[in-house]
Amino acid sequence: MAIDAIRRVKRDVVIANRILARQDVLDAYGHVSIRHPHDPEKYFLARSLSPAIVEEEDIVEFHLDGTPVDPAEKRPLYLERFIHGGVYEQRPDVKAVLHSHADDLLPFSISKTTRLRPVIHNVGDMGETVPVWDIADKFGDETTLLVTNMAQGRDLAGCLACNRLALMRGHGFVCVGRSINDLTRLAVYIPRNARVMMAAMKMGDFISLSKGEIAARQKLDTETPALLRGWEFWAREAGVGHLVGDD
Repeated sequence: MAIDAIRRVKRDVVIANRILARQDVLDAYGHVSIRHPHDPEKYFLARSLSPAIVEEEDIVEFHLDGTPVDPAEKRPLYLERFIHGGVYEQRPDVKAVLHSHADDLLPFSISKTTRLRPVIHNVGDMGETVPVWDIADKFGDETTLLVTNMAQGRDLAGCLACNRLALMRGHGFVCVGRSINDLTRLAVYIPRNARVMMAAMKMGDFISLSKGEIAARQKLDTETPALLRGWEFWAREAGVGHLVGDD
């Protein structure tokens, strides 16, 4: 018997957490969410827990303002859940959101001269523009650099604008997807792209993907068997391959 849509998305949040932890995009910290399949004003995100150990029963349903739908929910919640609500509120096209602290991207979040660019084909759909959000610009220089309320979440979402990826100065990045598979696949390759770009910079001049190549990559159907293959493979590697099916 096929599982219902709510259980399916909860399982998908588990799979994404486990994959991204296994691929070192997430470590003890960071989180990934999915928009509610029936109500765009809600989303699913794990309780405050390290991604590698998230289970289906750990997934919490939230309103966009970061409050749990179930008023009886008393478990600790991610402090930065407001990132997710801020993005979903401003981007109706987004179905999944990731926040990561991957080290490979941090140099690009603090450089005054060098912007992250897509240089390998797997990240062509991350787009040409990668904005950098500095929490101090609006909220001063005495924050913890964490997004701990909706005002900060909305400001970050405004910096992200229509892009797929935004860096957070000295902190990490936020990335969005048209589906949970789309987000997870792109997120796996974003740190790899940063490592390749950094290595190329040490060699001298390098070539970024062209506007035409980026546009072609953005037109790909993310739910084709070819692009879903990574989701299935990485889920098996992460020990949750059994959750991929619909039974």
